[in-house]
Amino acid sequence: MAWVMVFFDLPVGTKEERKAATDFRHDLIEDGYFMVQFSVYARPCGSADRVDTHVRRLRAKIPAKGEVRGLMISDAQWGRMIVVRSKKEVSPEEMPQQLLFF
Repeated sequence: MAWVMVFFDLPVGTKEERKAATDFRHDLIEDGYFMVQFSVYARPCGSADRVDTHVRRLRAKIPAKGEVRGLMISDAQWGRMIVVRSKKEVSPEEMPQQLLFF
């Protein structure tokens, strides 16, 4: 089990740039990613093959301008993440059960 994390800074100065940034975010959500923080999205993957598939899809959706980074981490690394909301520590999101993928 692994997670694909996507970090991005996209320009939004023109109407076309805003559309490209919005389309990119919508594409991530349609591909199963969820927003962790602004411009940080993550997607759980059940296997290394699934990670490769989603990285390929991600590369195809990157807008012409801006910067996009991808990071693959294990479920164990994800689980060791420190999350603090309003000075209260909470647990990171859990990997969905495999049955939820179908």
